[in-house]
Amino acid sequence: MKNSFSRPEWVPQVESGTRILITGSTGGLGRAVVEMLLDGSDCVIGAHGASQTSDQNNDNIIPLTRTFKNKNDCHAIVEEFVDQVGGLDSLIVLSGSIQFSGHWMDISGSDWEREIDINLSQPFYLAQAAMKQMQRQGTGGRIILTGTESALHGGSPISFPYAIAKRGTESMVQGLAREGAPHNILANGLRLGFIASGFHERWHKKTEEELRLRTDLVPLKRGGNPDEVAALIIYLLSGYGSFITGQMIPLTGGDWL
Repeated sequence: MKNSFSRPEWVPQVESGTRILITGSTGGLGRAVVEMLLDGSDCVIGAHGASQTSDQNNDNIIPLTRTFKNKNDCHAIVEEFVDQVGGLDSLIVLSGSIQFSGHWMDISGSDWEREIDINLSQPFYLAQAAMKQMQRQGTGGRIILTGTESALHGGSPISFPYAIAKRGTESMVQGLAREGAPHNILANGLRLGFIASGFHERWHKKTEEELRLRTDLVPLKRGGNPDEVAALIIYLLSGYGSFITGQMIPLTGGDWL
């Protein structure tokens, strides 16, 4: 029997009034998280994108548009959201990309630095700003980052810098969790496998045949659905996630077994 995703009739929920900032909300995963939060929770969402397509007529959504170039930009998006809603309860960092898609032996210094900046430095600056805000509030909080299962295996020749950045994310999650624990600030990450979110088509220009071959490598013989990622993220933000911190949780369909 072929494995397939069938969305359950229920969705995880966060506490009413939770103030959640999502960077990268206009990507495949970001849209899934926003839609699931709107479906099941009464919360306030700061929906950030480099270009904004979120529903600006929804009272629960605050569209935020900013391109991250440095630490100041990352801190500014947190400050902008806090200024509008009065605080920050959760940060979900989904922004990231693979700008260089050639073999790592051919990467230039500037391309290398850009890959590390986008996928490691910027999440750090965002988490740093969020941690400071949550500590000032004294009400706890949640920080969610994303990694990749391939980072545990050295990445691939065309995603080596990305994998290195995401391996750094694993260390970041542990350090954030240790720092945040005395303040009830929990930090976790998702170690993602092949998710059918459009990421591979956008950044690697993968064809349908290439995606089919990639799917065949997954023991469950399918890519993960963005809703499966969204549900796990929201679970970690919910009351049921209050004893989980410092963890990178695999969501892979058995990839790399």
